Amino acid sequence: MTRDQFRFYHPFRVRYSEIDGQGVLFNAHYLTYYDTAITEFFRALGYDQYADARKTGMDFHVVKAVVEYKAPIRFDWELEVGVRVARIGSSSVVFELAIFQRERDDLLATGEIVWVNTDQTTHRPAPIPATTRELLGGDIPRTA
Repeated sequence: MTRDQFRFYHPFRVRYSEIDGQGVLFNAHYLTYYDTAITEFFRALGYDQYADARKTGMDFHVVKAVVEYKAPIRFDWELEVGVRVARIGSSSVVFELAIFQRERDDLLATGEIVWVNTDQTTHRPAPIPATTRELLGGDIPRTA
């Protein structure tokens, strides 16, 4: 993955509480960064996932989360996490993510998060509404 493959980025700075005994970003925090970046991606689209879930009784469940570590990430580094929708199925959305150091092209980590739209009463997969599908597949402004 390269930086130019993403149109949306969310910034982070590695906090002291996020590093491990080796002085690098603790592995569990990568998923927190990914989740936060996806939330901010939705915010940039103008999509309020939580209001939509309350209104429709549908919400997304994470069914797969992958992190691939490419290089150590250190305390106080400024990062940019790229988010893009790789695929939209009938009930699923696949997000691809990448972490870069701010204003650098070195790929530090990649990720894949798969969500399934789910009826919150039955907890069974349900089709993604056309409006949500269009929103997730649409063009968004580049941020960083």
